[in-house]
Amino acid sequence: MPKIFIASLGCPKNLSDAEVMAGELAAAGWELTATEDGADAALVNTCAFLGSAVEESEGEIRRLLALKAGGKLSKVMVSGCLVEREKESLLKRFPGLDAVVGINALSKAAEALEKGMSYIFPARGPIQAPRLKMRLTAAHSAYLKIADGCNNRCAYCLIPSIRGPFRSKPVEAVVEEASRLAASGAVEISLIAQDTTSYGTDLYGRPRLTGLLAELVKIKSVKWWRLMYVYPERLTGELIAVMKANESITRYLDMPLQHISDAVLRRMNRSSTEKSIRAKIAELRRAMPGIALRTNFITGFPGETEKDFAKLLAFVKETRFDNMGVFPYSRENGTPAAAMPDQVPEKVKAERAEALVRAQSEVIDGFNAGLKGKKLEVLMDSPRFGRTYRDAPEIDGRVEVKRPAGRKSVPALKPGDIVTVRITGAAGYLRRAEAVQEEK
Repeated sequence: MPKIFIASLGCPKNLSDAEVMAGELAAAGWELTATEDGADAALVNTCAFLGSAVEESEGEIRRLLALKAGGKLSKVMVSGCLVEREKESLLKRFPGLDAVVGINALSKAAEALEKGMSYIFPARGPIQAPRLKMRLTAAHSAYLKIADGCNNRCAYCLIPSIRGPFRSKPVEAVVEEASRLAASGAVEISLIAQDTTSYGTDLYGRPRLTGLLAELVKIKSVKWWRLMYVYPERLTGELIAVMKANESITRYLDMPLQHISDAVLRRMNRSSTEKSIRAKIAELRRAMPGIALRTNFITGFPGETEKDFAKLLAFVKETRFDNMGVFPYSRENGTPAAAMPDQVPEKVKAERAEALVRAQSEVIDGFNAGLKGKKLEVLMDSPRFGRTYRDAPEIDGRVEVKRPAGRKSVPALKPGDIVTVRITGAAGYLRRAEAVQEEK
């Protein structure tokens, strides 16, 4: 049986696509291998959201093509966002490639590799549950893509031009896929899309995320449903009420805000305002005390003044986000922001990003001081490390869990167990804890 190595770069949405291609390749007789050593072929599922992601993708392509030139691989295929960004010109730039597959042609992965053909299809119509899918995540934790594409047209973003317009999977297809994931052992499922809160608008004429959640929570073997990529202006009171009423929907939201200055938000073509953002965070914390909020911010967007940044810095210190990503603005050709005046120098972007990271570090130090001695539930990712509801897989913090010395009543921990722990210490996003009772 021929072997294939898959390198999936970028976000969980990309990883979800890689799982579909892995399923197609496995069904066609390919055996997946964890490294390129001993592999017959390689697939690079690329990211191209930022210039740095393009560089990483191109570096991986070059590395694998060098292995092919040296006789260690027979075929190399490329898929993902870089294919959509460059189309067939990617084959001209990398003549050693055997095929490319676009994000709307995932079911053609095996055929493309075997026949040396390329498939790049336009984005159209609703997304269906994949015919085949092979999990590339741990058995207990899965990603479920409920939509693709984006209609938001943020001034800095290439996603609409790369992934096309916003397209949802029908409710029935999502529930079917979720049921399969649960049957395969997933006790945590993270719902992902470019904008999860727009789910259903293209199919049903209005957002249907609340209705979808009402169906998903009926799958009782899934203990944690996690919402990623939530837009604050579409986070309705109805959606908050559904979260509050269902304990299996984690008290966690990934809500990328990008900035707090109204002047910067307008230039970004974001729908939010400082007033609406502050009101939404207050509403969430009133409804669900203890809710964990993750966000992202961009520093150095064109026209960002010292006053704009000072407002953002103060907001981060005041609001106390549980998890936060910080990105210096990346000038991407083809976006409206790339042509804007008042581009901020790279040094200033970096300095502002570093200042935000320092501020967030102080916030986390304060969180950690308050956590010591508290009991929390932890979903184990390995026999030693797990996560609380406050931490999404792979991007947030983790907890190192020890079994109490001499306590035979606490069995060995394994991935997928949900255990109660007492926090004993912390450093940054790594917390330490001791199990205090048997896993549930």
